[in-house]
Amino acid sequence: MTQLGRLGTGIGWRPEIAEAVEHMPGIDWVEAVSENLCPGHLPESLRRLRERGVTVVPHGVSLGLGGADRPDESRLAALAERAGMLGAPLVTEHIAFVRAGGALTASPSLEAGHLLPVPRTRDALDVLCENVRIAQAALPVPLAVENIAALLCWPGEEMTEGQFLYDLADRTGVRLLIDVANLHTNHVNRGEDPAKALDELPVEAIAYVHVAGGFERDGVWHDSHAHPVPRPVLDILAHLASRVTPPGVLLERDENFPAPAELARELAAIRGTLEEAGATTRVKGAGAAASEPSLEPAASDTTAPALTPPPAPALASPPAATPGLTSAPGPDPGLASTPDPAPALASTPDPGPGLAPARQRLALAQAALLSALVAGTPVPEGFDRVRTGVQARALAAKRADVVAKVAAELPELLGDGYRAAFLGYAQGRPMTGGYRRDALDFAEHLLLAGHPRDARTRQQLRDWWLERSGPAPRSQRPTARLARATRRVLLGH
Repeated sequence: MTQLGRLGTGIGWRPEIAEAVEHMPGIDWVEAVSENLCPGHLPESLRRLRERGVTVVPHGVSLGLGGADRPDESRLAALAERAGMLGAPLVTEHIAFVRAGGALTASPSLEAGHLLPVPRTRDALDVLCENVRIAQAALPVPLAVENIAALLCWPGEEMTEGQFLYDLADRTGVRLLIDVANLHTNHVNRGEDPAKALDELPVEAIAYVHVAGGFERDGVWHDSHAHPVPRPVLDILAHLASRVTPPGVLLERDENFPAPAELARELAAIRGTLEEAGATTRVKGAGAAASEPSLEPAASDTTAPALTPPPAPALASPPAATPGLTSAPGPDPGLASTPDPAPALASTPDPGPGLAPARQRLALAQAALLSALVAGTPVPEGFDRVRTGVQARALAAKRADVVAKVAAELPELLGDGYRAAFLGYAQGRPMTGGYRRDALDFAEHLLLAGHPRDARTRQQLRDWWLERSGPAPRSQRPTARLARATRRVLLGH
């Protein structure tokens, strides 16, 4: 088995800053959103970076490993395909659920369009562990999973974040992608101590670290990835780096991209923080023979990593469900390495077929929450209604932003009225088929309602919808099908 080297300092690759990233000094690696990459059509910028020896790691956002259902085979196959296309040393995803409903609940399937937190319960952990094992077996390279930021607290949780991550890594051998900005977000929004989380999680399982910015409004921290990295996030990075040398650290920026010089300054601040924290030292307290964490176990290692036990659990038994903000929270020449075999499992037994009841319980809880967030149903008992409302509005706003990206003609046609029109459409209309389908449904909704009022704009919107609503471009569709689609759009006009 080939030993993988350290990643170093990286930045999230996005098309908007592709040229800046290519010319930025000191970039050892980049991370690209897996769902935004098309097999056989690698962006020229990424191709040039790879030819220079820059590692590219695919970062998935839609797998939903924390959901109640088993991971979708087609999504896993796509993630594996991106890893092979990029010659990536590992792939990453999130500890989150992104959809709910369906067969397990005998209810309509709902899409969140965003990463939502998994309850830190034994049921959720059992399901997550099995889903991670399924993913590990389907991927040609190691998997690392990321802690997420959240506005909401799940009631009745049984573990802290650090304990949850420790058990996940211990039971599956999965590596961890630690986002220090998300730890800060959860500190502000859920009262969780980031230092305590770092003390409890297995730092020896860390694959790399994310650093990003956000903003605070009305006492809520929004993990925007569109603002400069604040000092508290760098302080958490320093605390982590004082305990372990991260194999890689990456700056994330998804919106409101600054000038290249500003990005370079943020990267310099990250490097400076690592140096000041003594990031070249070994893990503290691990003994003289300890070594820095690696992305790969030794070639002779056939077991899951041995993890240092966390502090004794703060919760000896599950707390009662508590509403509100309690201390327990409630898009789309190589570096190929030798593929990593499916990780050996740790000693904890796999629940196997007996996991079906846990999956159903988790499915019902997640469906109830997601329905409240995107379909306007009552907020489940134990959740803070104010924070649930904040999360619902944040999901709708993100949905509007992403639709504006995947269908840029819509805000161009509708102008300043786009956002209000989309948010009005989204109320009570959950997304069920992805953002492109959402854009088409939004346009159809406007047309059926007789909008826009301006006849020329309405005609342009109708032409846009007709061109994209079928399985083939309008010019290639049979006349009868086009006539049916036209009659449907003109219904009521």
